[in-house]
Amino acid sequence: MESATIKDVVHAPAATAVDLSTSIGSFHLPAPTMTASGCAAAGAELAPYLDLAALGAVVTKSVLRDPRSGRATPRMAETPSGMLNSIGLQGPGIDSFLEHDLPVLAEAGARVVVSIAGGDADEFGELAGRLAALGPESPVGAIEVNISCPNVANRGLVFACDTGASRAVLDAVSSAVSSAAAATGRPALPVLAKLSPDVTDLVAVARACTDGGATGLTAINTTLGMVIDPVTLRPQLAGVTGGTSGPAIRPIAVRCIWQLTAAKRAGVLPDVPIVGAGGVASGADALQLIAVGACAVQVGTATFADPSAPARVARELEAELARRGVARLADVVGIAHEPGRGITRSTDL
Repeated sequence: MESATIKDVVHAPAATAVDLSTSIGSFHLPAPTMTASGCAAAGAELAPYLDLAALGAVVTKSVLRDPRSGRATPRMAETPSGMLNSIGLQGPGIDSFLEHDLPVLAEAGARVVVSIAGGDADEFGELAGRLAALGPESPVGAIEVNISCPNVANRGLVFACDTGASRAVLDAVSSAVSSAAAATGRPALPVLAKLSPDVTDLVAVARACTDGGATGLTAINTTLGMVIDPVTLRPQLAGVTGGTSGPAIRPIAVRCIWQLTAAKRAGVLPDVPIVGAGGVASGADALQLIAVGACAVQVGTATFADPSAPARVARELEAELARRGVARLADVVGIAHEPGRGITRSTDL
């Protein structure tokens, strides 16, 4: 599909409807907005507030092989521009997820990205293999590999902080997904590696993931932070540190996506899709991540104040694009890297 010219983008008449469709490999989405892992359990709890089938996709809370109780309480703390969480990957395990949660999402007509996490590469591979082997009626369209959760007691399990560990996990996942595809005769599920901003060389970690078989990237997970209780002067979270999310980290997400996209354009990274995450609370926020190279965005922390946020952000994004005369979302993905295609500022915006 050819990109629009500068004339097309800047001078096109305001559209009454914008084509918001996007794709992550073989996973086709009618809209670019998703939930973010960990902010709405498996996703069904948002059903009273929005149409799950109308979202680009529901991203589940990270699923592990076995049930896990998570970290001690208190687990959450507000900040002036977001929040910290220290949940610790609590969940019922893959068996319960497949028996109870996934059928609910399927019945709702949702497209699903299952986030997986594990203690070692073998666990990641086992989980990916089970998901990839589901029947054709499964709503699972992609797997997101959570190698970057900061809320683990053993910091050595933050695989995304090490290129070798990242590569090993993605090797195991991609191998399991490929084997399942060969056995079922269906296309392999896209595999998204979820990256951490808490690294010195993000591109090197991303390259290790794509070398291991990742067919897409999610940027970014939360960044490690800490809050001190003003009364006790002790850490407010029982786990001491937690993952910082919300508007405070949006500039970090924008920077990370910019770096990854620049690396793709320079040939340092393969041309894989990037899903943006971090501080998206409005259509204008989403447009920033898209302009630097994201083809889709995840909405997380905003859902705690507004459970309908993922759907609202899609509507606002459509309005932002229409006001600029942009007919297709695809025409502005990565536009910030192309000065000749920039949209001139208008006093009407």
